[in-house]
Amino acid sequence: MLAKRIIPCLDVKDGRVVKGTHFLNLRDAGNPVELATRYNQDGADELVFLDITASSERRRTICKLVRDVAMELDIPFTVGGGIRTVEDVRYILRNGADKTSLNTRAVEYPEIITEIAEVFGAQCVVVAIDAKRRYEEREDRVTVMTPEGCCWFEVYTYGGSTPTGIDAVEWAVKVGELGAGELLVTSMDRDGTNMGYDNILNRNISEKVNVPVIASGGAGEPRHFLDAFTEGKADAALAASVFHYGNYPIPIVKMYLKRNGVNMRI
Repeated sequence: MLAKRIIPCLDVKDGRVVKGTHFLNLRDAGNPVELATRYNQDGADELVFLDITASSERRRTICKLVRDVAMELDIPFTVGGGIRTVEDVRYILRNGADKTSLNTRAVEYPEIITEIAEVFGAQCVVVAIDAKRRYEEREDRVTVMTPEGCCWFEVYTYGGSTPTGIDAVEWAVKVGELGAGELLVTSMDRDGTNMGYDNILNRNISEKVNVPVIASGGAGEPRHFLDAFTEGKADAALAASVFHYGNYPIPIVKMYLKRNGVNMRI
């Protein structure tokens, strides 16, 4: 059985790591290079760097900062934000990334997933899916029952600002078929709440795709990571504020998971 992964995330805006709730009310969380150094030393399995305003500002990822972060790491490093072409991917990989993450561009031009996978390999293509619950029954959507009622999950782009009408579960299946090597699934409803992951969303996607799923959005304590792996059937769990503000350092989370039977690299 493959080891589960714990992945800190650096959401970067104007050169600083930020964190909000439901993608809004961003507050400062620190220096990207300093946080990357800490997480590398703490035993993170990977690190994700997201330039969260690159797509909405229609610019390339800030690669000088990517280089500075990459210099501090000896773990896999995923970079996303503003990626639009194969050449953008090449540029980011040359600046120290191991993988690239796409959301907005993948939705607007799905063929880019296949193009990148054919040039660099599927392992370089992480498709990010920002999803939000819509409490309505629709025959043309994958609807699920939750304690709050029947809902489906809608994909959002441009840093969570633009609804697309696309069903997140169906989209996850499609991007896997197009060549994505991994999916980063973020619950906008749980983002920054510390209430735990949306494991109904995670499980519905995990059970329908043949690529690894990274759960994101809502981690507040070690038990939430355990739930992501058991209830959500995720292969990895990404978190930000729970690590940035020192609530539960990575070694504490990993030891808790190990004691509860999760295969972890310690």
